Amino acid sequence: MDQSEAETPSIKYKQFTFEDNNENTQQSLSVSIPEVLDPQYGMYVWPCAVVLAQYLWTQRQELRDKTVLELGAGASLPGVVASRCGAKVILSDNAEKPLCLENCRRSCAANGLHDITVLPLTWGEVSPELTQLPQLDIILGSDIFYEPRDFEDVLLTVAFLLRKNPKAQFWTTYQERSADWSIEVLLNRWKMSCVDVELETFDADKSELAGSSLPGNHSIEMMIITLETGDVGL
Repeated sequence: MDQSEAETPSIKYKQFTFEDNNENTQQSLSVSIPEVLDPQYGMYVWPCAVVLAQYLWTQRQELRDKTVLELGAGASLPGVVASRCGAKVILSDNAEKPLCLENCRRSCAANGLHDITVLPLTWGEVSPELTQLPQLDIILGSDIFYEPRDFEDVLLTVAFLLRKNPKAQFWTTYQERSADWSIEVLLNRWKMSCVDVELETFDADKSELAGSSLPGNHSIEMMIITLETGDVGL
């Protein structure tokens, strides 16, 4: 193997600080997230992840002792924030992307989190890792609605998890890149419904958030997806 191939990719650690605007509490949370700078890996903290992490921060009282799974975790900012807020967190990424799984572990180590499980989960595949997950309360996904060809696989996985955990919710942020891209038909097919969460309701409608600039923040959307009422069969 060539020495350059064996070298560890260039990594930069980025700091994110979430703050409570309530003058009576003045709470804050800082986390350090590794980004792999080699463009072929794509393990960056995209704006959607910061927005979802901000929502988790505002819901920190609800997160305590909840079991949370992050899909397509990569840099793992939302999962790390959930863990720091007291949740029991499982991070996951594509089974065919070991470098992404390694970066999940790197994020845990950077924040002193030693009790987080990292699992290979490929969207659209009903693997042993998927079927053996513990009972979940919340599923997370930031910017996993990126490629339209992946939408059905993502929602197949989410639908499987929600049917195993009918009281769970899927919290997701995505960046609207085309008016022609829609998951509404797929949600209907898998008997799921969604509620839009306005960014201003959790102080995420800003050009900067947690010490990070948010280019295109006007096009970021957040949804909470659940099973349709009454559809709880496996």
